[in-house]
Amino acid sequence: MTLLQVQNLIVEFPGRRGTLRALDQVSFDIAPGEILGVVGESGAGKSLTGAAIIGLLEPPGRIAGGQILLEGQRIDQLDAEAMRHIRGRHIGAIFQDPMTSLNPLYTVGRQLTETILAHLPVTKAEARRRAIDLLKDTGIPAPEQRIDHYPHQFSGGMRQRVVIALALAAEPKLIVADEPTTALDVSIQAQIITLLKKVCRERGAAVMLITHDMGVIAETCDRVAVMYAGRVAEIGPVHEVINHPAHPYTAGLMAAIPDPMEDREMLNQIDGSMPRLNAIPTGCAFHPRCPQVFDRCHVQRPDLLDAGPTRAACWLSQEATV
Repeated sequence: MTLLQVQNLIVEFPGRRGTLRALDQVSFDIAPGEILGVVGESGAGKSLTGAAIIGLLEPPGRIAGGQILLEGQRIDQLDAEAMRHIRGRHIGAIFQDPMTSLNPLYTVGRQLTETILAHLPVTKAEARRRAIDLLKDTGIPAPEQRIDHYPHQFSGGMRQRVVIALALAAEPKLIVADEPTTALDVSIQAQIITLLKKVCRERGAAVMLITHDMGVIAETCDRVAVMYAGRVAEIGPVHEVINHPAHPYTAGLMAAIPDPMEDREMLNQIDGSMPRLNAIPTGCAFHPRCPQVFDRCHVQRPDLLDAGPTRAACWLSQEATV
């Protein structure tokens, strides 16, 4: 069974000098209870994919093609009001900076209870009780007292827990988490990752985890989609993608992770940088940086091809099977 299906998603930004295509034929799906990691360098299109799914594309950005289905129903064509209901009730969102998700003028209890009352048929007393339970479930000590505190009275890690509680308030089926651990120190990161996994396991919610941190992906996810220049470069089970990458870009990302067991002065890196949207190369967008490039890569762009247990947008995958 599939909860979320993203099919050939195209996102464009019209401008005076023409239209820039920021996402180009992005496709993947997520099953209930599954955590899908979405990883790549800055500018790869990770956060934009998440924004398109939750209906928060910044104008003039627009979905120009493809479709997004939640439990078989298209949500990419809904108006703002219908999408607002979907976003609270069926899709929860966790963002990188908790202060952008929390209103500093309201107590966290008010923000939680208002969200619950807006989406669930409960009384005010029941909503408050549920808000306390959510704070408790997300590891906030003394939730009966903390519920009446304001966001500034919480530490960064505790604020992120409140944001997760807020995302869970209406019992959504899907959670889109955009860099939820980036602003936190390592020990707090581990706690937030454990919490996300617990939420997935106990509530059967699907999670789309957007990050640039392969360590977080390895620790948290069931499958991973590697993005490059607005497209999915490789997708598959997380242990396969990490240990046996089929795309040279994925291999480069893996090689760039420092190994504490190795004594090296220099870290590996991928030469060059992500192309600008107005200068995407012909053929495979990665070919100017690819150490295994050959003639076909310059002229013909690969779709996702079977590469053993994963799928990779790379002609090497086809070469290996012929």
